[in-house]
Amino acid sequence: MAGPVIGVAIHEATVADTLAVIRRADELGVAAAWLTTGGVGPDSMTVFAAAAVQTNRIKLGTAIVPTFPRHPFVVIQQAVVLGQLAPGRFRLGVGPSHKPSIEGSFGIPFDRPLEHLREYTTILRQALQSGPVDFEGQRFKVHARVTNPPSLPIFISALRPASYALAGEISDGAISWVTPAHFLRDAAGPALRDGAARRSDGRRPLLIGHAFAVVTEDDDAGLRTARERLTTYARLPFYQEMFAAAGFPEARQGTLSDARLRDVALFGDERTVEAGIRRYLDAGLDELIVSLMPIGPDRSASIDRTLRLLATLP
Repeated sequence: MAGPVIGVAIHEATVADTLAVIRRADELGVAAAWLTTGGVGPDSMTVFAAAAVQTNRIKLGTAIVPTFPRHPFVVIQQAVVLGQLAPGRFRLGVGPSHKPSIEGSFGIPFDRPLEHLREYTTILRQALQSGPVDFEGQRFKVHARVTNPPSLPIFISALRPASYALAGEISDGAISWVTPAHFLRDAAGPALRDGAARRSDGRRPLLIGHAFAVVTEDDDAGLRTARERLTTYARLPFYQEMFAAAGFPEARQGTLSDARLRDVALFGDERTVEAGIRRYLDAGLDELIVSLMPIGPDRSASIDRTLRLLATLP
């Protein structure tokens, strides 16, 4: 991947609306579209199968597919389909998610998540980048062979240095989420490089950041919407500890100040949002995922204005 990339994460209520935004982003020339998967919401990889045959250029990526609820073979099967439908365009992001979701919603023990993720990612890389899988670990024992593996990149989610180091060691890169730019520069990047020093294949893992964003003249609405989107993260233990390590101690009480919100959500006119994006890219990112945060009575117009800016950058 040459130079920094700016992609867009889409959070629409229906599959039809999600596909419409992906098609519009492709039409405008936005480099990448990302989808999340959570709870019993629409499955991102299934949605991307539809998007793959409706688009021409845009890259498609999952950020992320939770690993605990799915055997790696299920993800491999889906990834093979997407690798064939969108050759060279699909990127697979996986991660353990969070204890409240995995235990509270799925009823699955959230046990030793980094060990789980190490084994899971190793299986995915063997299958999707080489073909044969022969793995005997503490969590998985699997044997199979993928015919014509798609050789697609595999990223893992990361929030704190240990997970960035793991990403650097075993994957094609780390996907962060609502993480301040200075933490990515000062903590995530060095940990990712430390992990990369332990690998033998010579690959340079990528650092992928994330921020919510909307182009608007309504600063109050931007701040209010940012607070609505980010309050949930400030209540999750993994995010609380990341925010605290980044200098946001109030996150341990489940809150973020207005100043902190402005640090991880980009809103304002085109010049203001572009400056925020460049602040993230200057932190050493290879790619920034911009989550669309539409505001105002005309959701489509708000999305389109933000997409138009993203299509012109970097």
